[in-house]
Amino acid sequence: MTTQKYIALEKLEKDMDLKNLTPEIDLRVNKITVPEINRPALQLTGYFEHFAHERVQIIGFVEFSYLQHMDEESKKKAYEEFISSGVPCVIFTTSMEPSGVLLELARKYEVPTFVTEKTTSAFTAEIIRWMGVQLAPTISIHGVLVDVYGEGVLIMGESGIGKSEAALELIKRGHRLITDDVVQISRVSDVTLVGTSPDITRHFIELRGIGIIDVKTLFGVESVENTHSIDLVIKLEEWDKDKVYDRLGLEEEYTEFLGNKVVCHSLPIRPGRNLAVIVETAAVNHRQKKMGYNAAQELYKRVQENLSRKRKEQQEEE
Repeated sequence: MTTQKYIALEKLEKDMDLKNLTPEIDLRVNKITVPEINRPALQLTGYFEHFAHERVQIIGFVEFSYLQHMDEESKKKAYEEFISSGVPCVIFTTSMEPSGVLLELARKYEVPTFVTEKTTSAFTAEIIRWMGVQLAPTISIHGVLVDVYGEGVLIMGESGIGKSEAALELIKRGHRLITDDVVQISRVSDVTLVGTSPDITRHFIELRGIGIIDVKTLFGVESVENTHSIDLVIKLEEWDKDKVYDRLGLEEEYTEFLGNKVVCHSLPIRPGRNLAVIVETAAVNHRQKKMGYNAAQELYKRVQENLSRKRKEQQEEE
């Protein structure tokens, strides 16, 4: 189930390093619910049709300059219409300080007003990226996420099949744990999924027969990571002698989260298989494919060339 998200203005102020010009306003009143911004140029001229009032409002140098050329009465009217429309907050860029009239109206309508030192273009790019991550659609699934050679490997399977044990062995081999048991997956773009851990279980692993262990404490800070992209899914399943497993890997299989497809391998489990080594190999092989080399296709190409050469030799003999 997808989680409905919002951004608290306290977090916006802290993460974006903003100066709060209206500290008397409770920042818990308004929330950001859409990962988009609006520059209210037309609204300051009095045109409010199709106004995206639910967005963060950014006033840059152009809007600020326009306001300076307005008479006080027109400026106050434009400000009041704009501020009273239900905007979540207003941010002035390039250290531009708004007039006392705007701040008075902001207090009246409880619209937090901030200022940043960054230029409009730089700040706009940064806040859009930041809001996109914060408000990305999110689901929670059962699994283990590990950073293996820079590839985010999501290990899935039935409870008790050995996901946590495989993750522990990978950690001992120098790889990093992102989360065990519950993986929160966020869709930050059309091609990128990011996995993280719930705060309450971060850096912990459950091992049946032993209990809960703190990976960060036992193996050091270099053995854990807070978040990572999900690049590969490995599904662990009990070995079924009647099932035909892929032995070449010519065709990629995929699984889908939040509309994004991720390469997926089904890995049969039976005694004697070293899961950590197999997961490492799968991660390196996946990385190699992303760099343009596919071992299965190379083998297929060699076989075809060999068959063609033999046919040609037979034709020449005839």
